[in-house]
Amino acid sequence: MQKTERTERQDVYTRITAQIVADLEKGVRPWVKPWNAEHAAGRITRPLRHNGQPYSGINILSLWMSATVQNFAAPIWMTFRQALELDAHVRKGEKGSLVVYANSITRTEHDDKTGEDVEREIPYMKGYTVFNCEQIDGLPEIYYAKAAPTLDPVARIDHAEKFLHATGAVINHGGTRAYYSLATDAVQMPPFESFRDADSYYSTLAHELTQNADFRIMPRRTLRVMESGAFRCSISA
Repeated sequence: MQKTERTERQDVYTRITAQIVADLEKGVRPWVKPWNAEHAAGRITRPLRHNGQPYSGINILSLWMSATVQNFAAPIWMTFRQALELDAHVRKGEKGSLVVYANSITRTEHDDKTGEDVEREIPYMKGYTVFNCEQIDGLPEIYYAKAAPTLDPVARIDHAEKFLHATGAVINHGGTRAYYSLATDAVQMPPFESFRDADSYYSTLAHELTQNADFRIMPRRTLRVMESGAFRCSISA
């Protein structure tokens, strides 16, 4: 492999790894997301290309992180050119997300020692930019379709409701994020109906309520952490 190819590959991995590490240090864990995105594609297991094919490898983590940071509900991503091919356009000022493409090429080289031609496989990797469909205007409606509720509201667990609400914490619902906000001293949850089951909802809520309790029990420690810039607790930011 040529030196420039190694450098490019290392640079791509370094950029994505740095992004992942930075978000993990903030407490963001995007793989723990047991609720449906507000999109017809359903609960996100892997990010999707514009044609519905899932991404693989490090691209999964990279796009999970991008969706988390920018609060995208849609799991579908595409390049600037792919958007144009669909008679759509990326909104001015939108920032794309990095993904990588890895493959290999075969070259025939002459071996001076043996006098024979030898085929050599050369791996390569290149990075390119994609945009979430929420950053693009003019796409067919299917790309913006919202998900239907998947859980009957009457399926709540009575004793879990009483126990968790007895904490006295402020619990708000809406959006696609589950987190405790120190600024408002409130827990934000996706709608109950968007979770795959009641257990997932209550386990997520209980997790966020522990952050609320931590602040009430040890406020000075929490404030010190917040002032240091390291505080953030979120299953999906």
